Amino acid sequence: MPENGCILGFDYGERRIGVAVGEHLTRTARPLTTLTSRDGKPDWTTIHHLLEEWHPARLVVGLPLHLDGKEQSMTDRARRFGNQLHGRFGLPVSYADERLSSAEATRLLASKGRNKAAIDKVAAQLILQSWLEQEYRE
Repeated sequence: MPENGCILGFDYGERRIGVAVGEHLTRTARPLTTLTSRDGKPDWTTIHHLLEEWHPARLVVGLPLHLDGKEQSMTDRARRFGNQLHGRFGLPVSYADERLSSAEATRLLASKGRNKAAIDKVAAQLILQSWLEQEYRE
């Protein structure tokens, strides 16, 4: 049985990082915010503030893969980001397949005329929701 508590999910990108929050108890996730990266580097100060505010039990990072499941150049970068999260904050980090999450977020927000920042945080929500559902299937 997974641990109880809040979980933060991340859709890592070199320009923006979408963030979502979820709960083990309800098995639901919702979009939270989108962070801006500078020169490909995450805004660690803002991430630290989010962790202090939400006190997550776990972090989930989306792994970008090709449609056939093979890794791509961004896969290593997302893993590195997850490793840095773990190293800096000492929280457990899980990874989730994020194939088509941004495309699905774009589709969901198409009628609302949302910007890219909104797409990133909804993509993080979809990644985290998928991870939560997978945890309860196992």
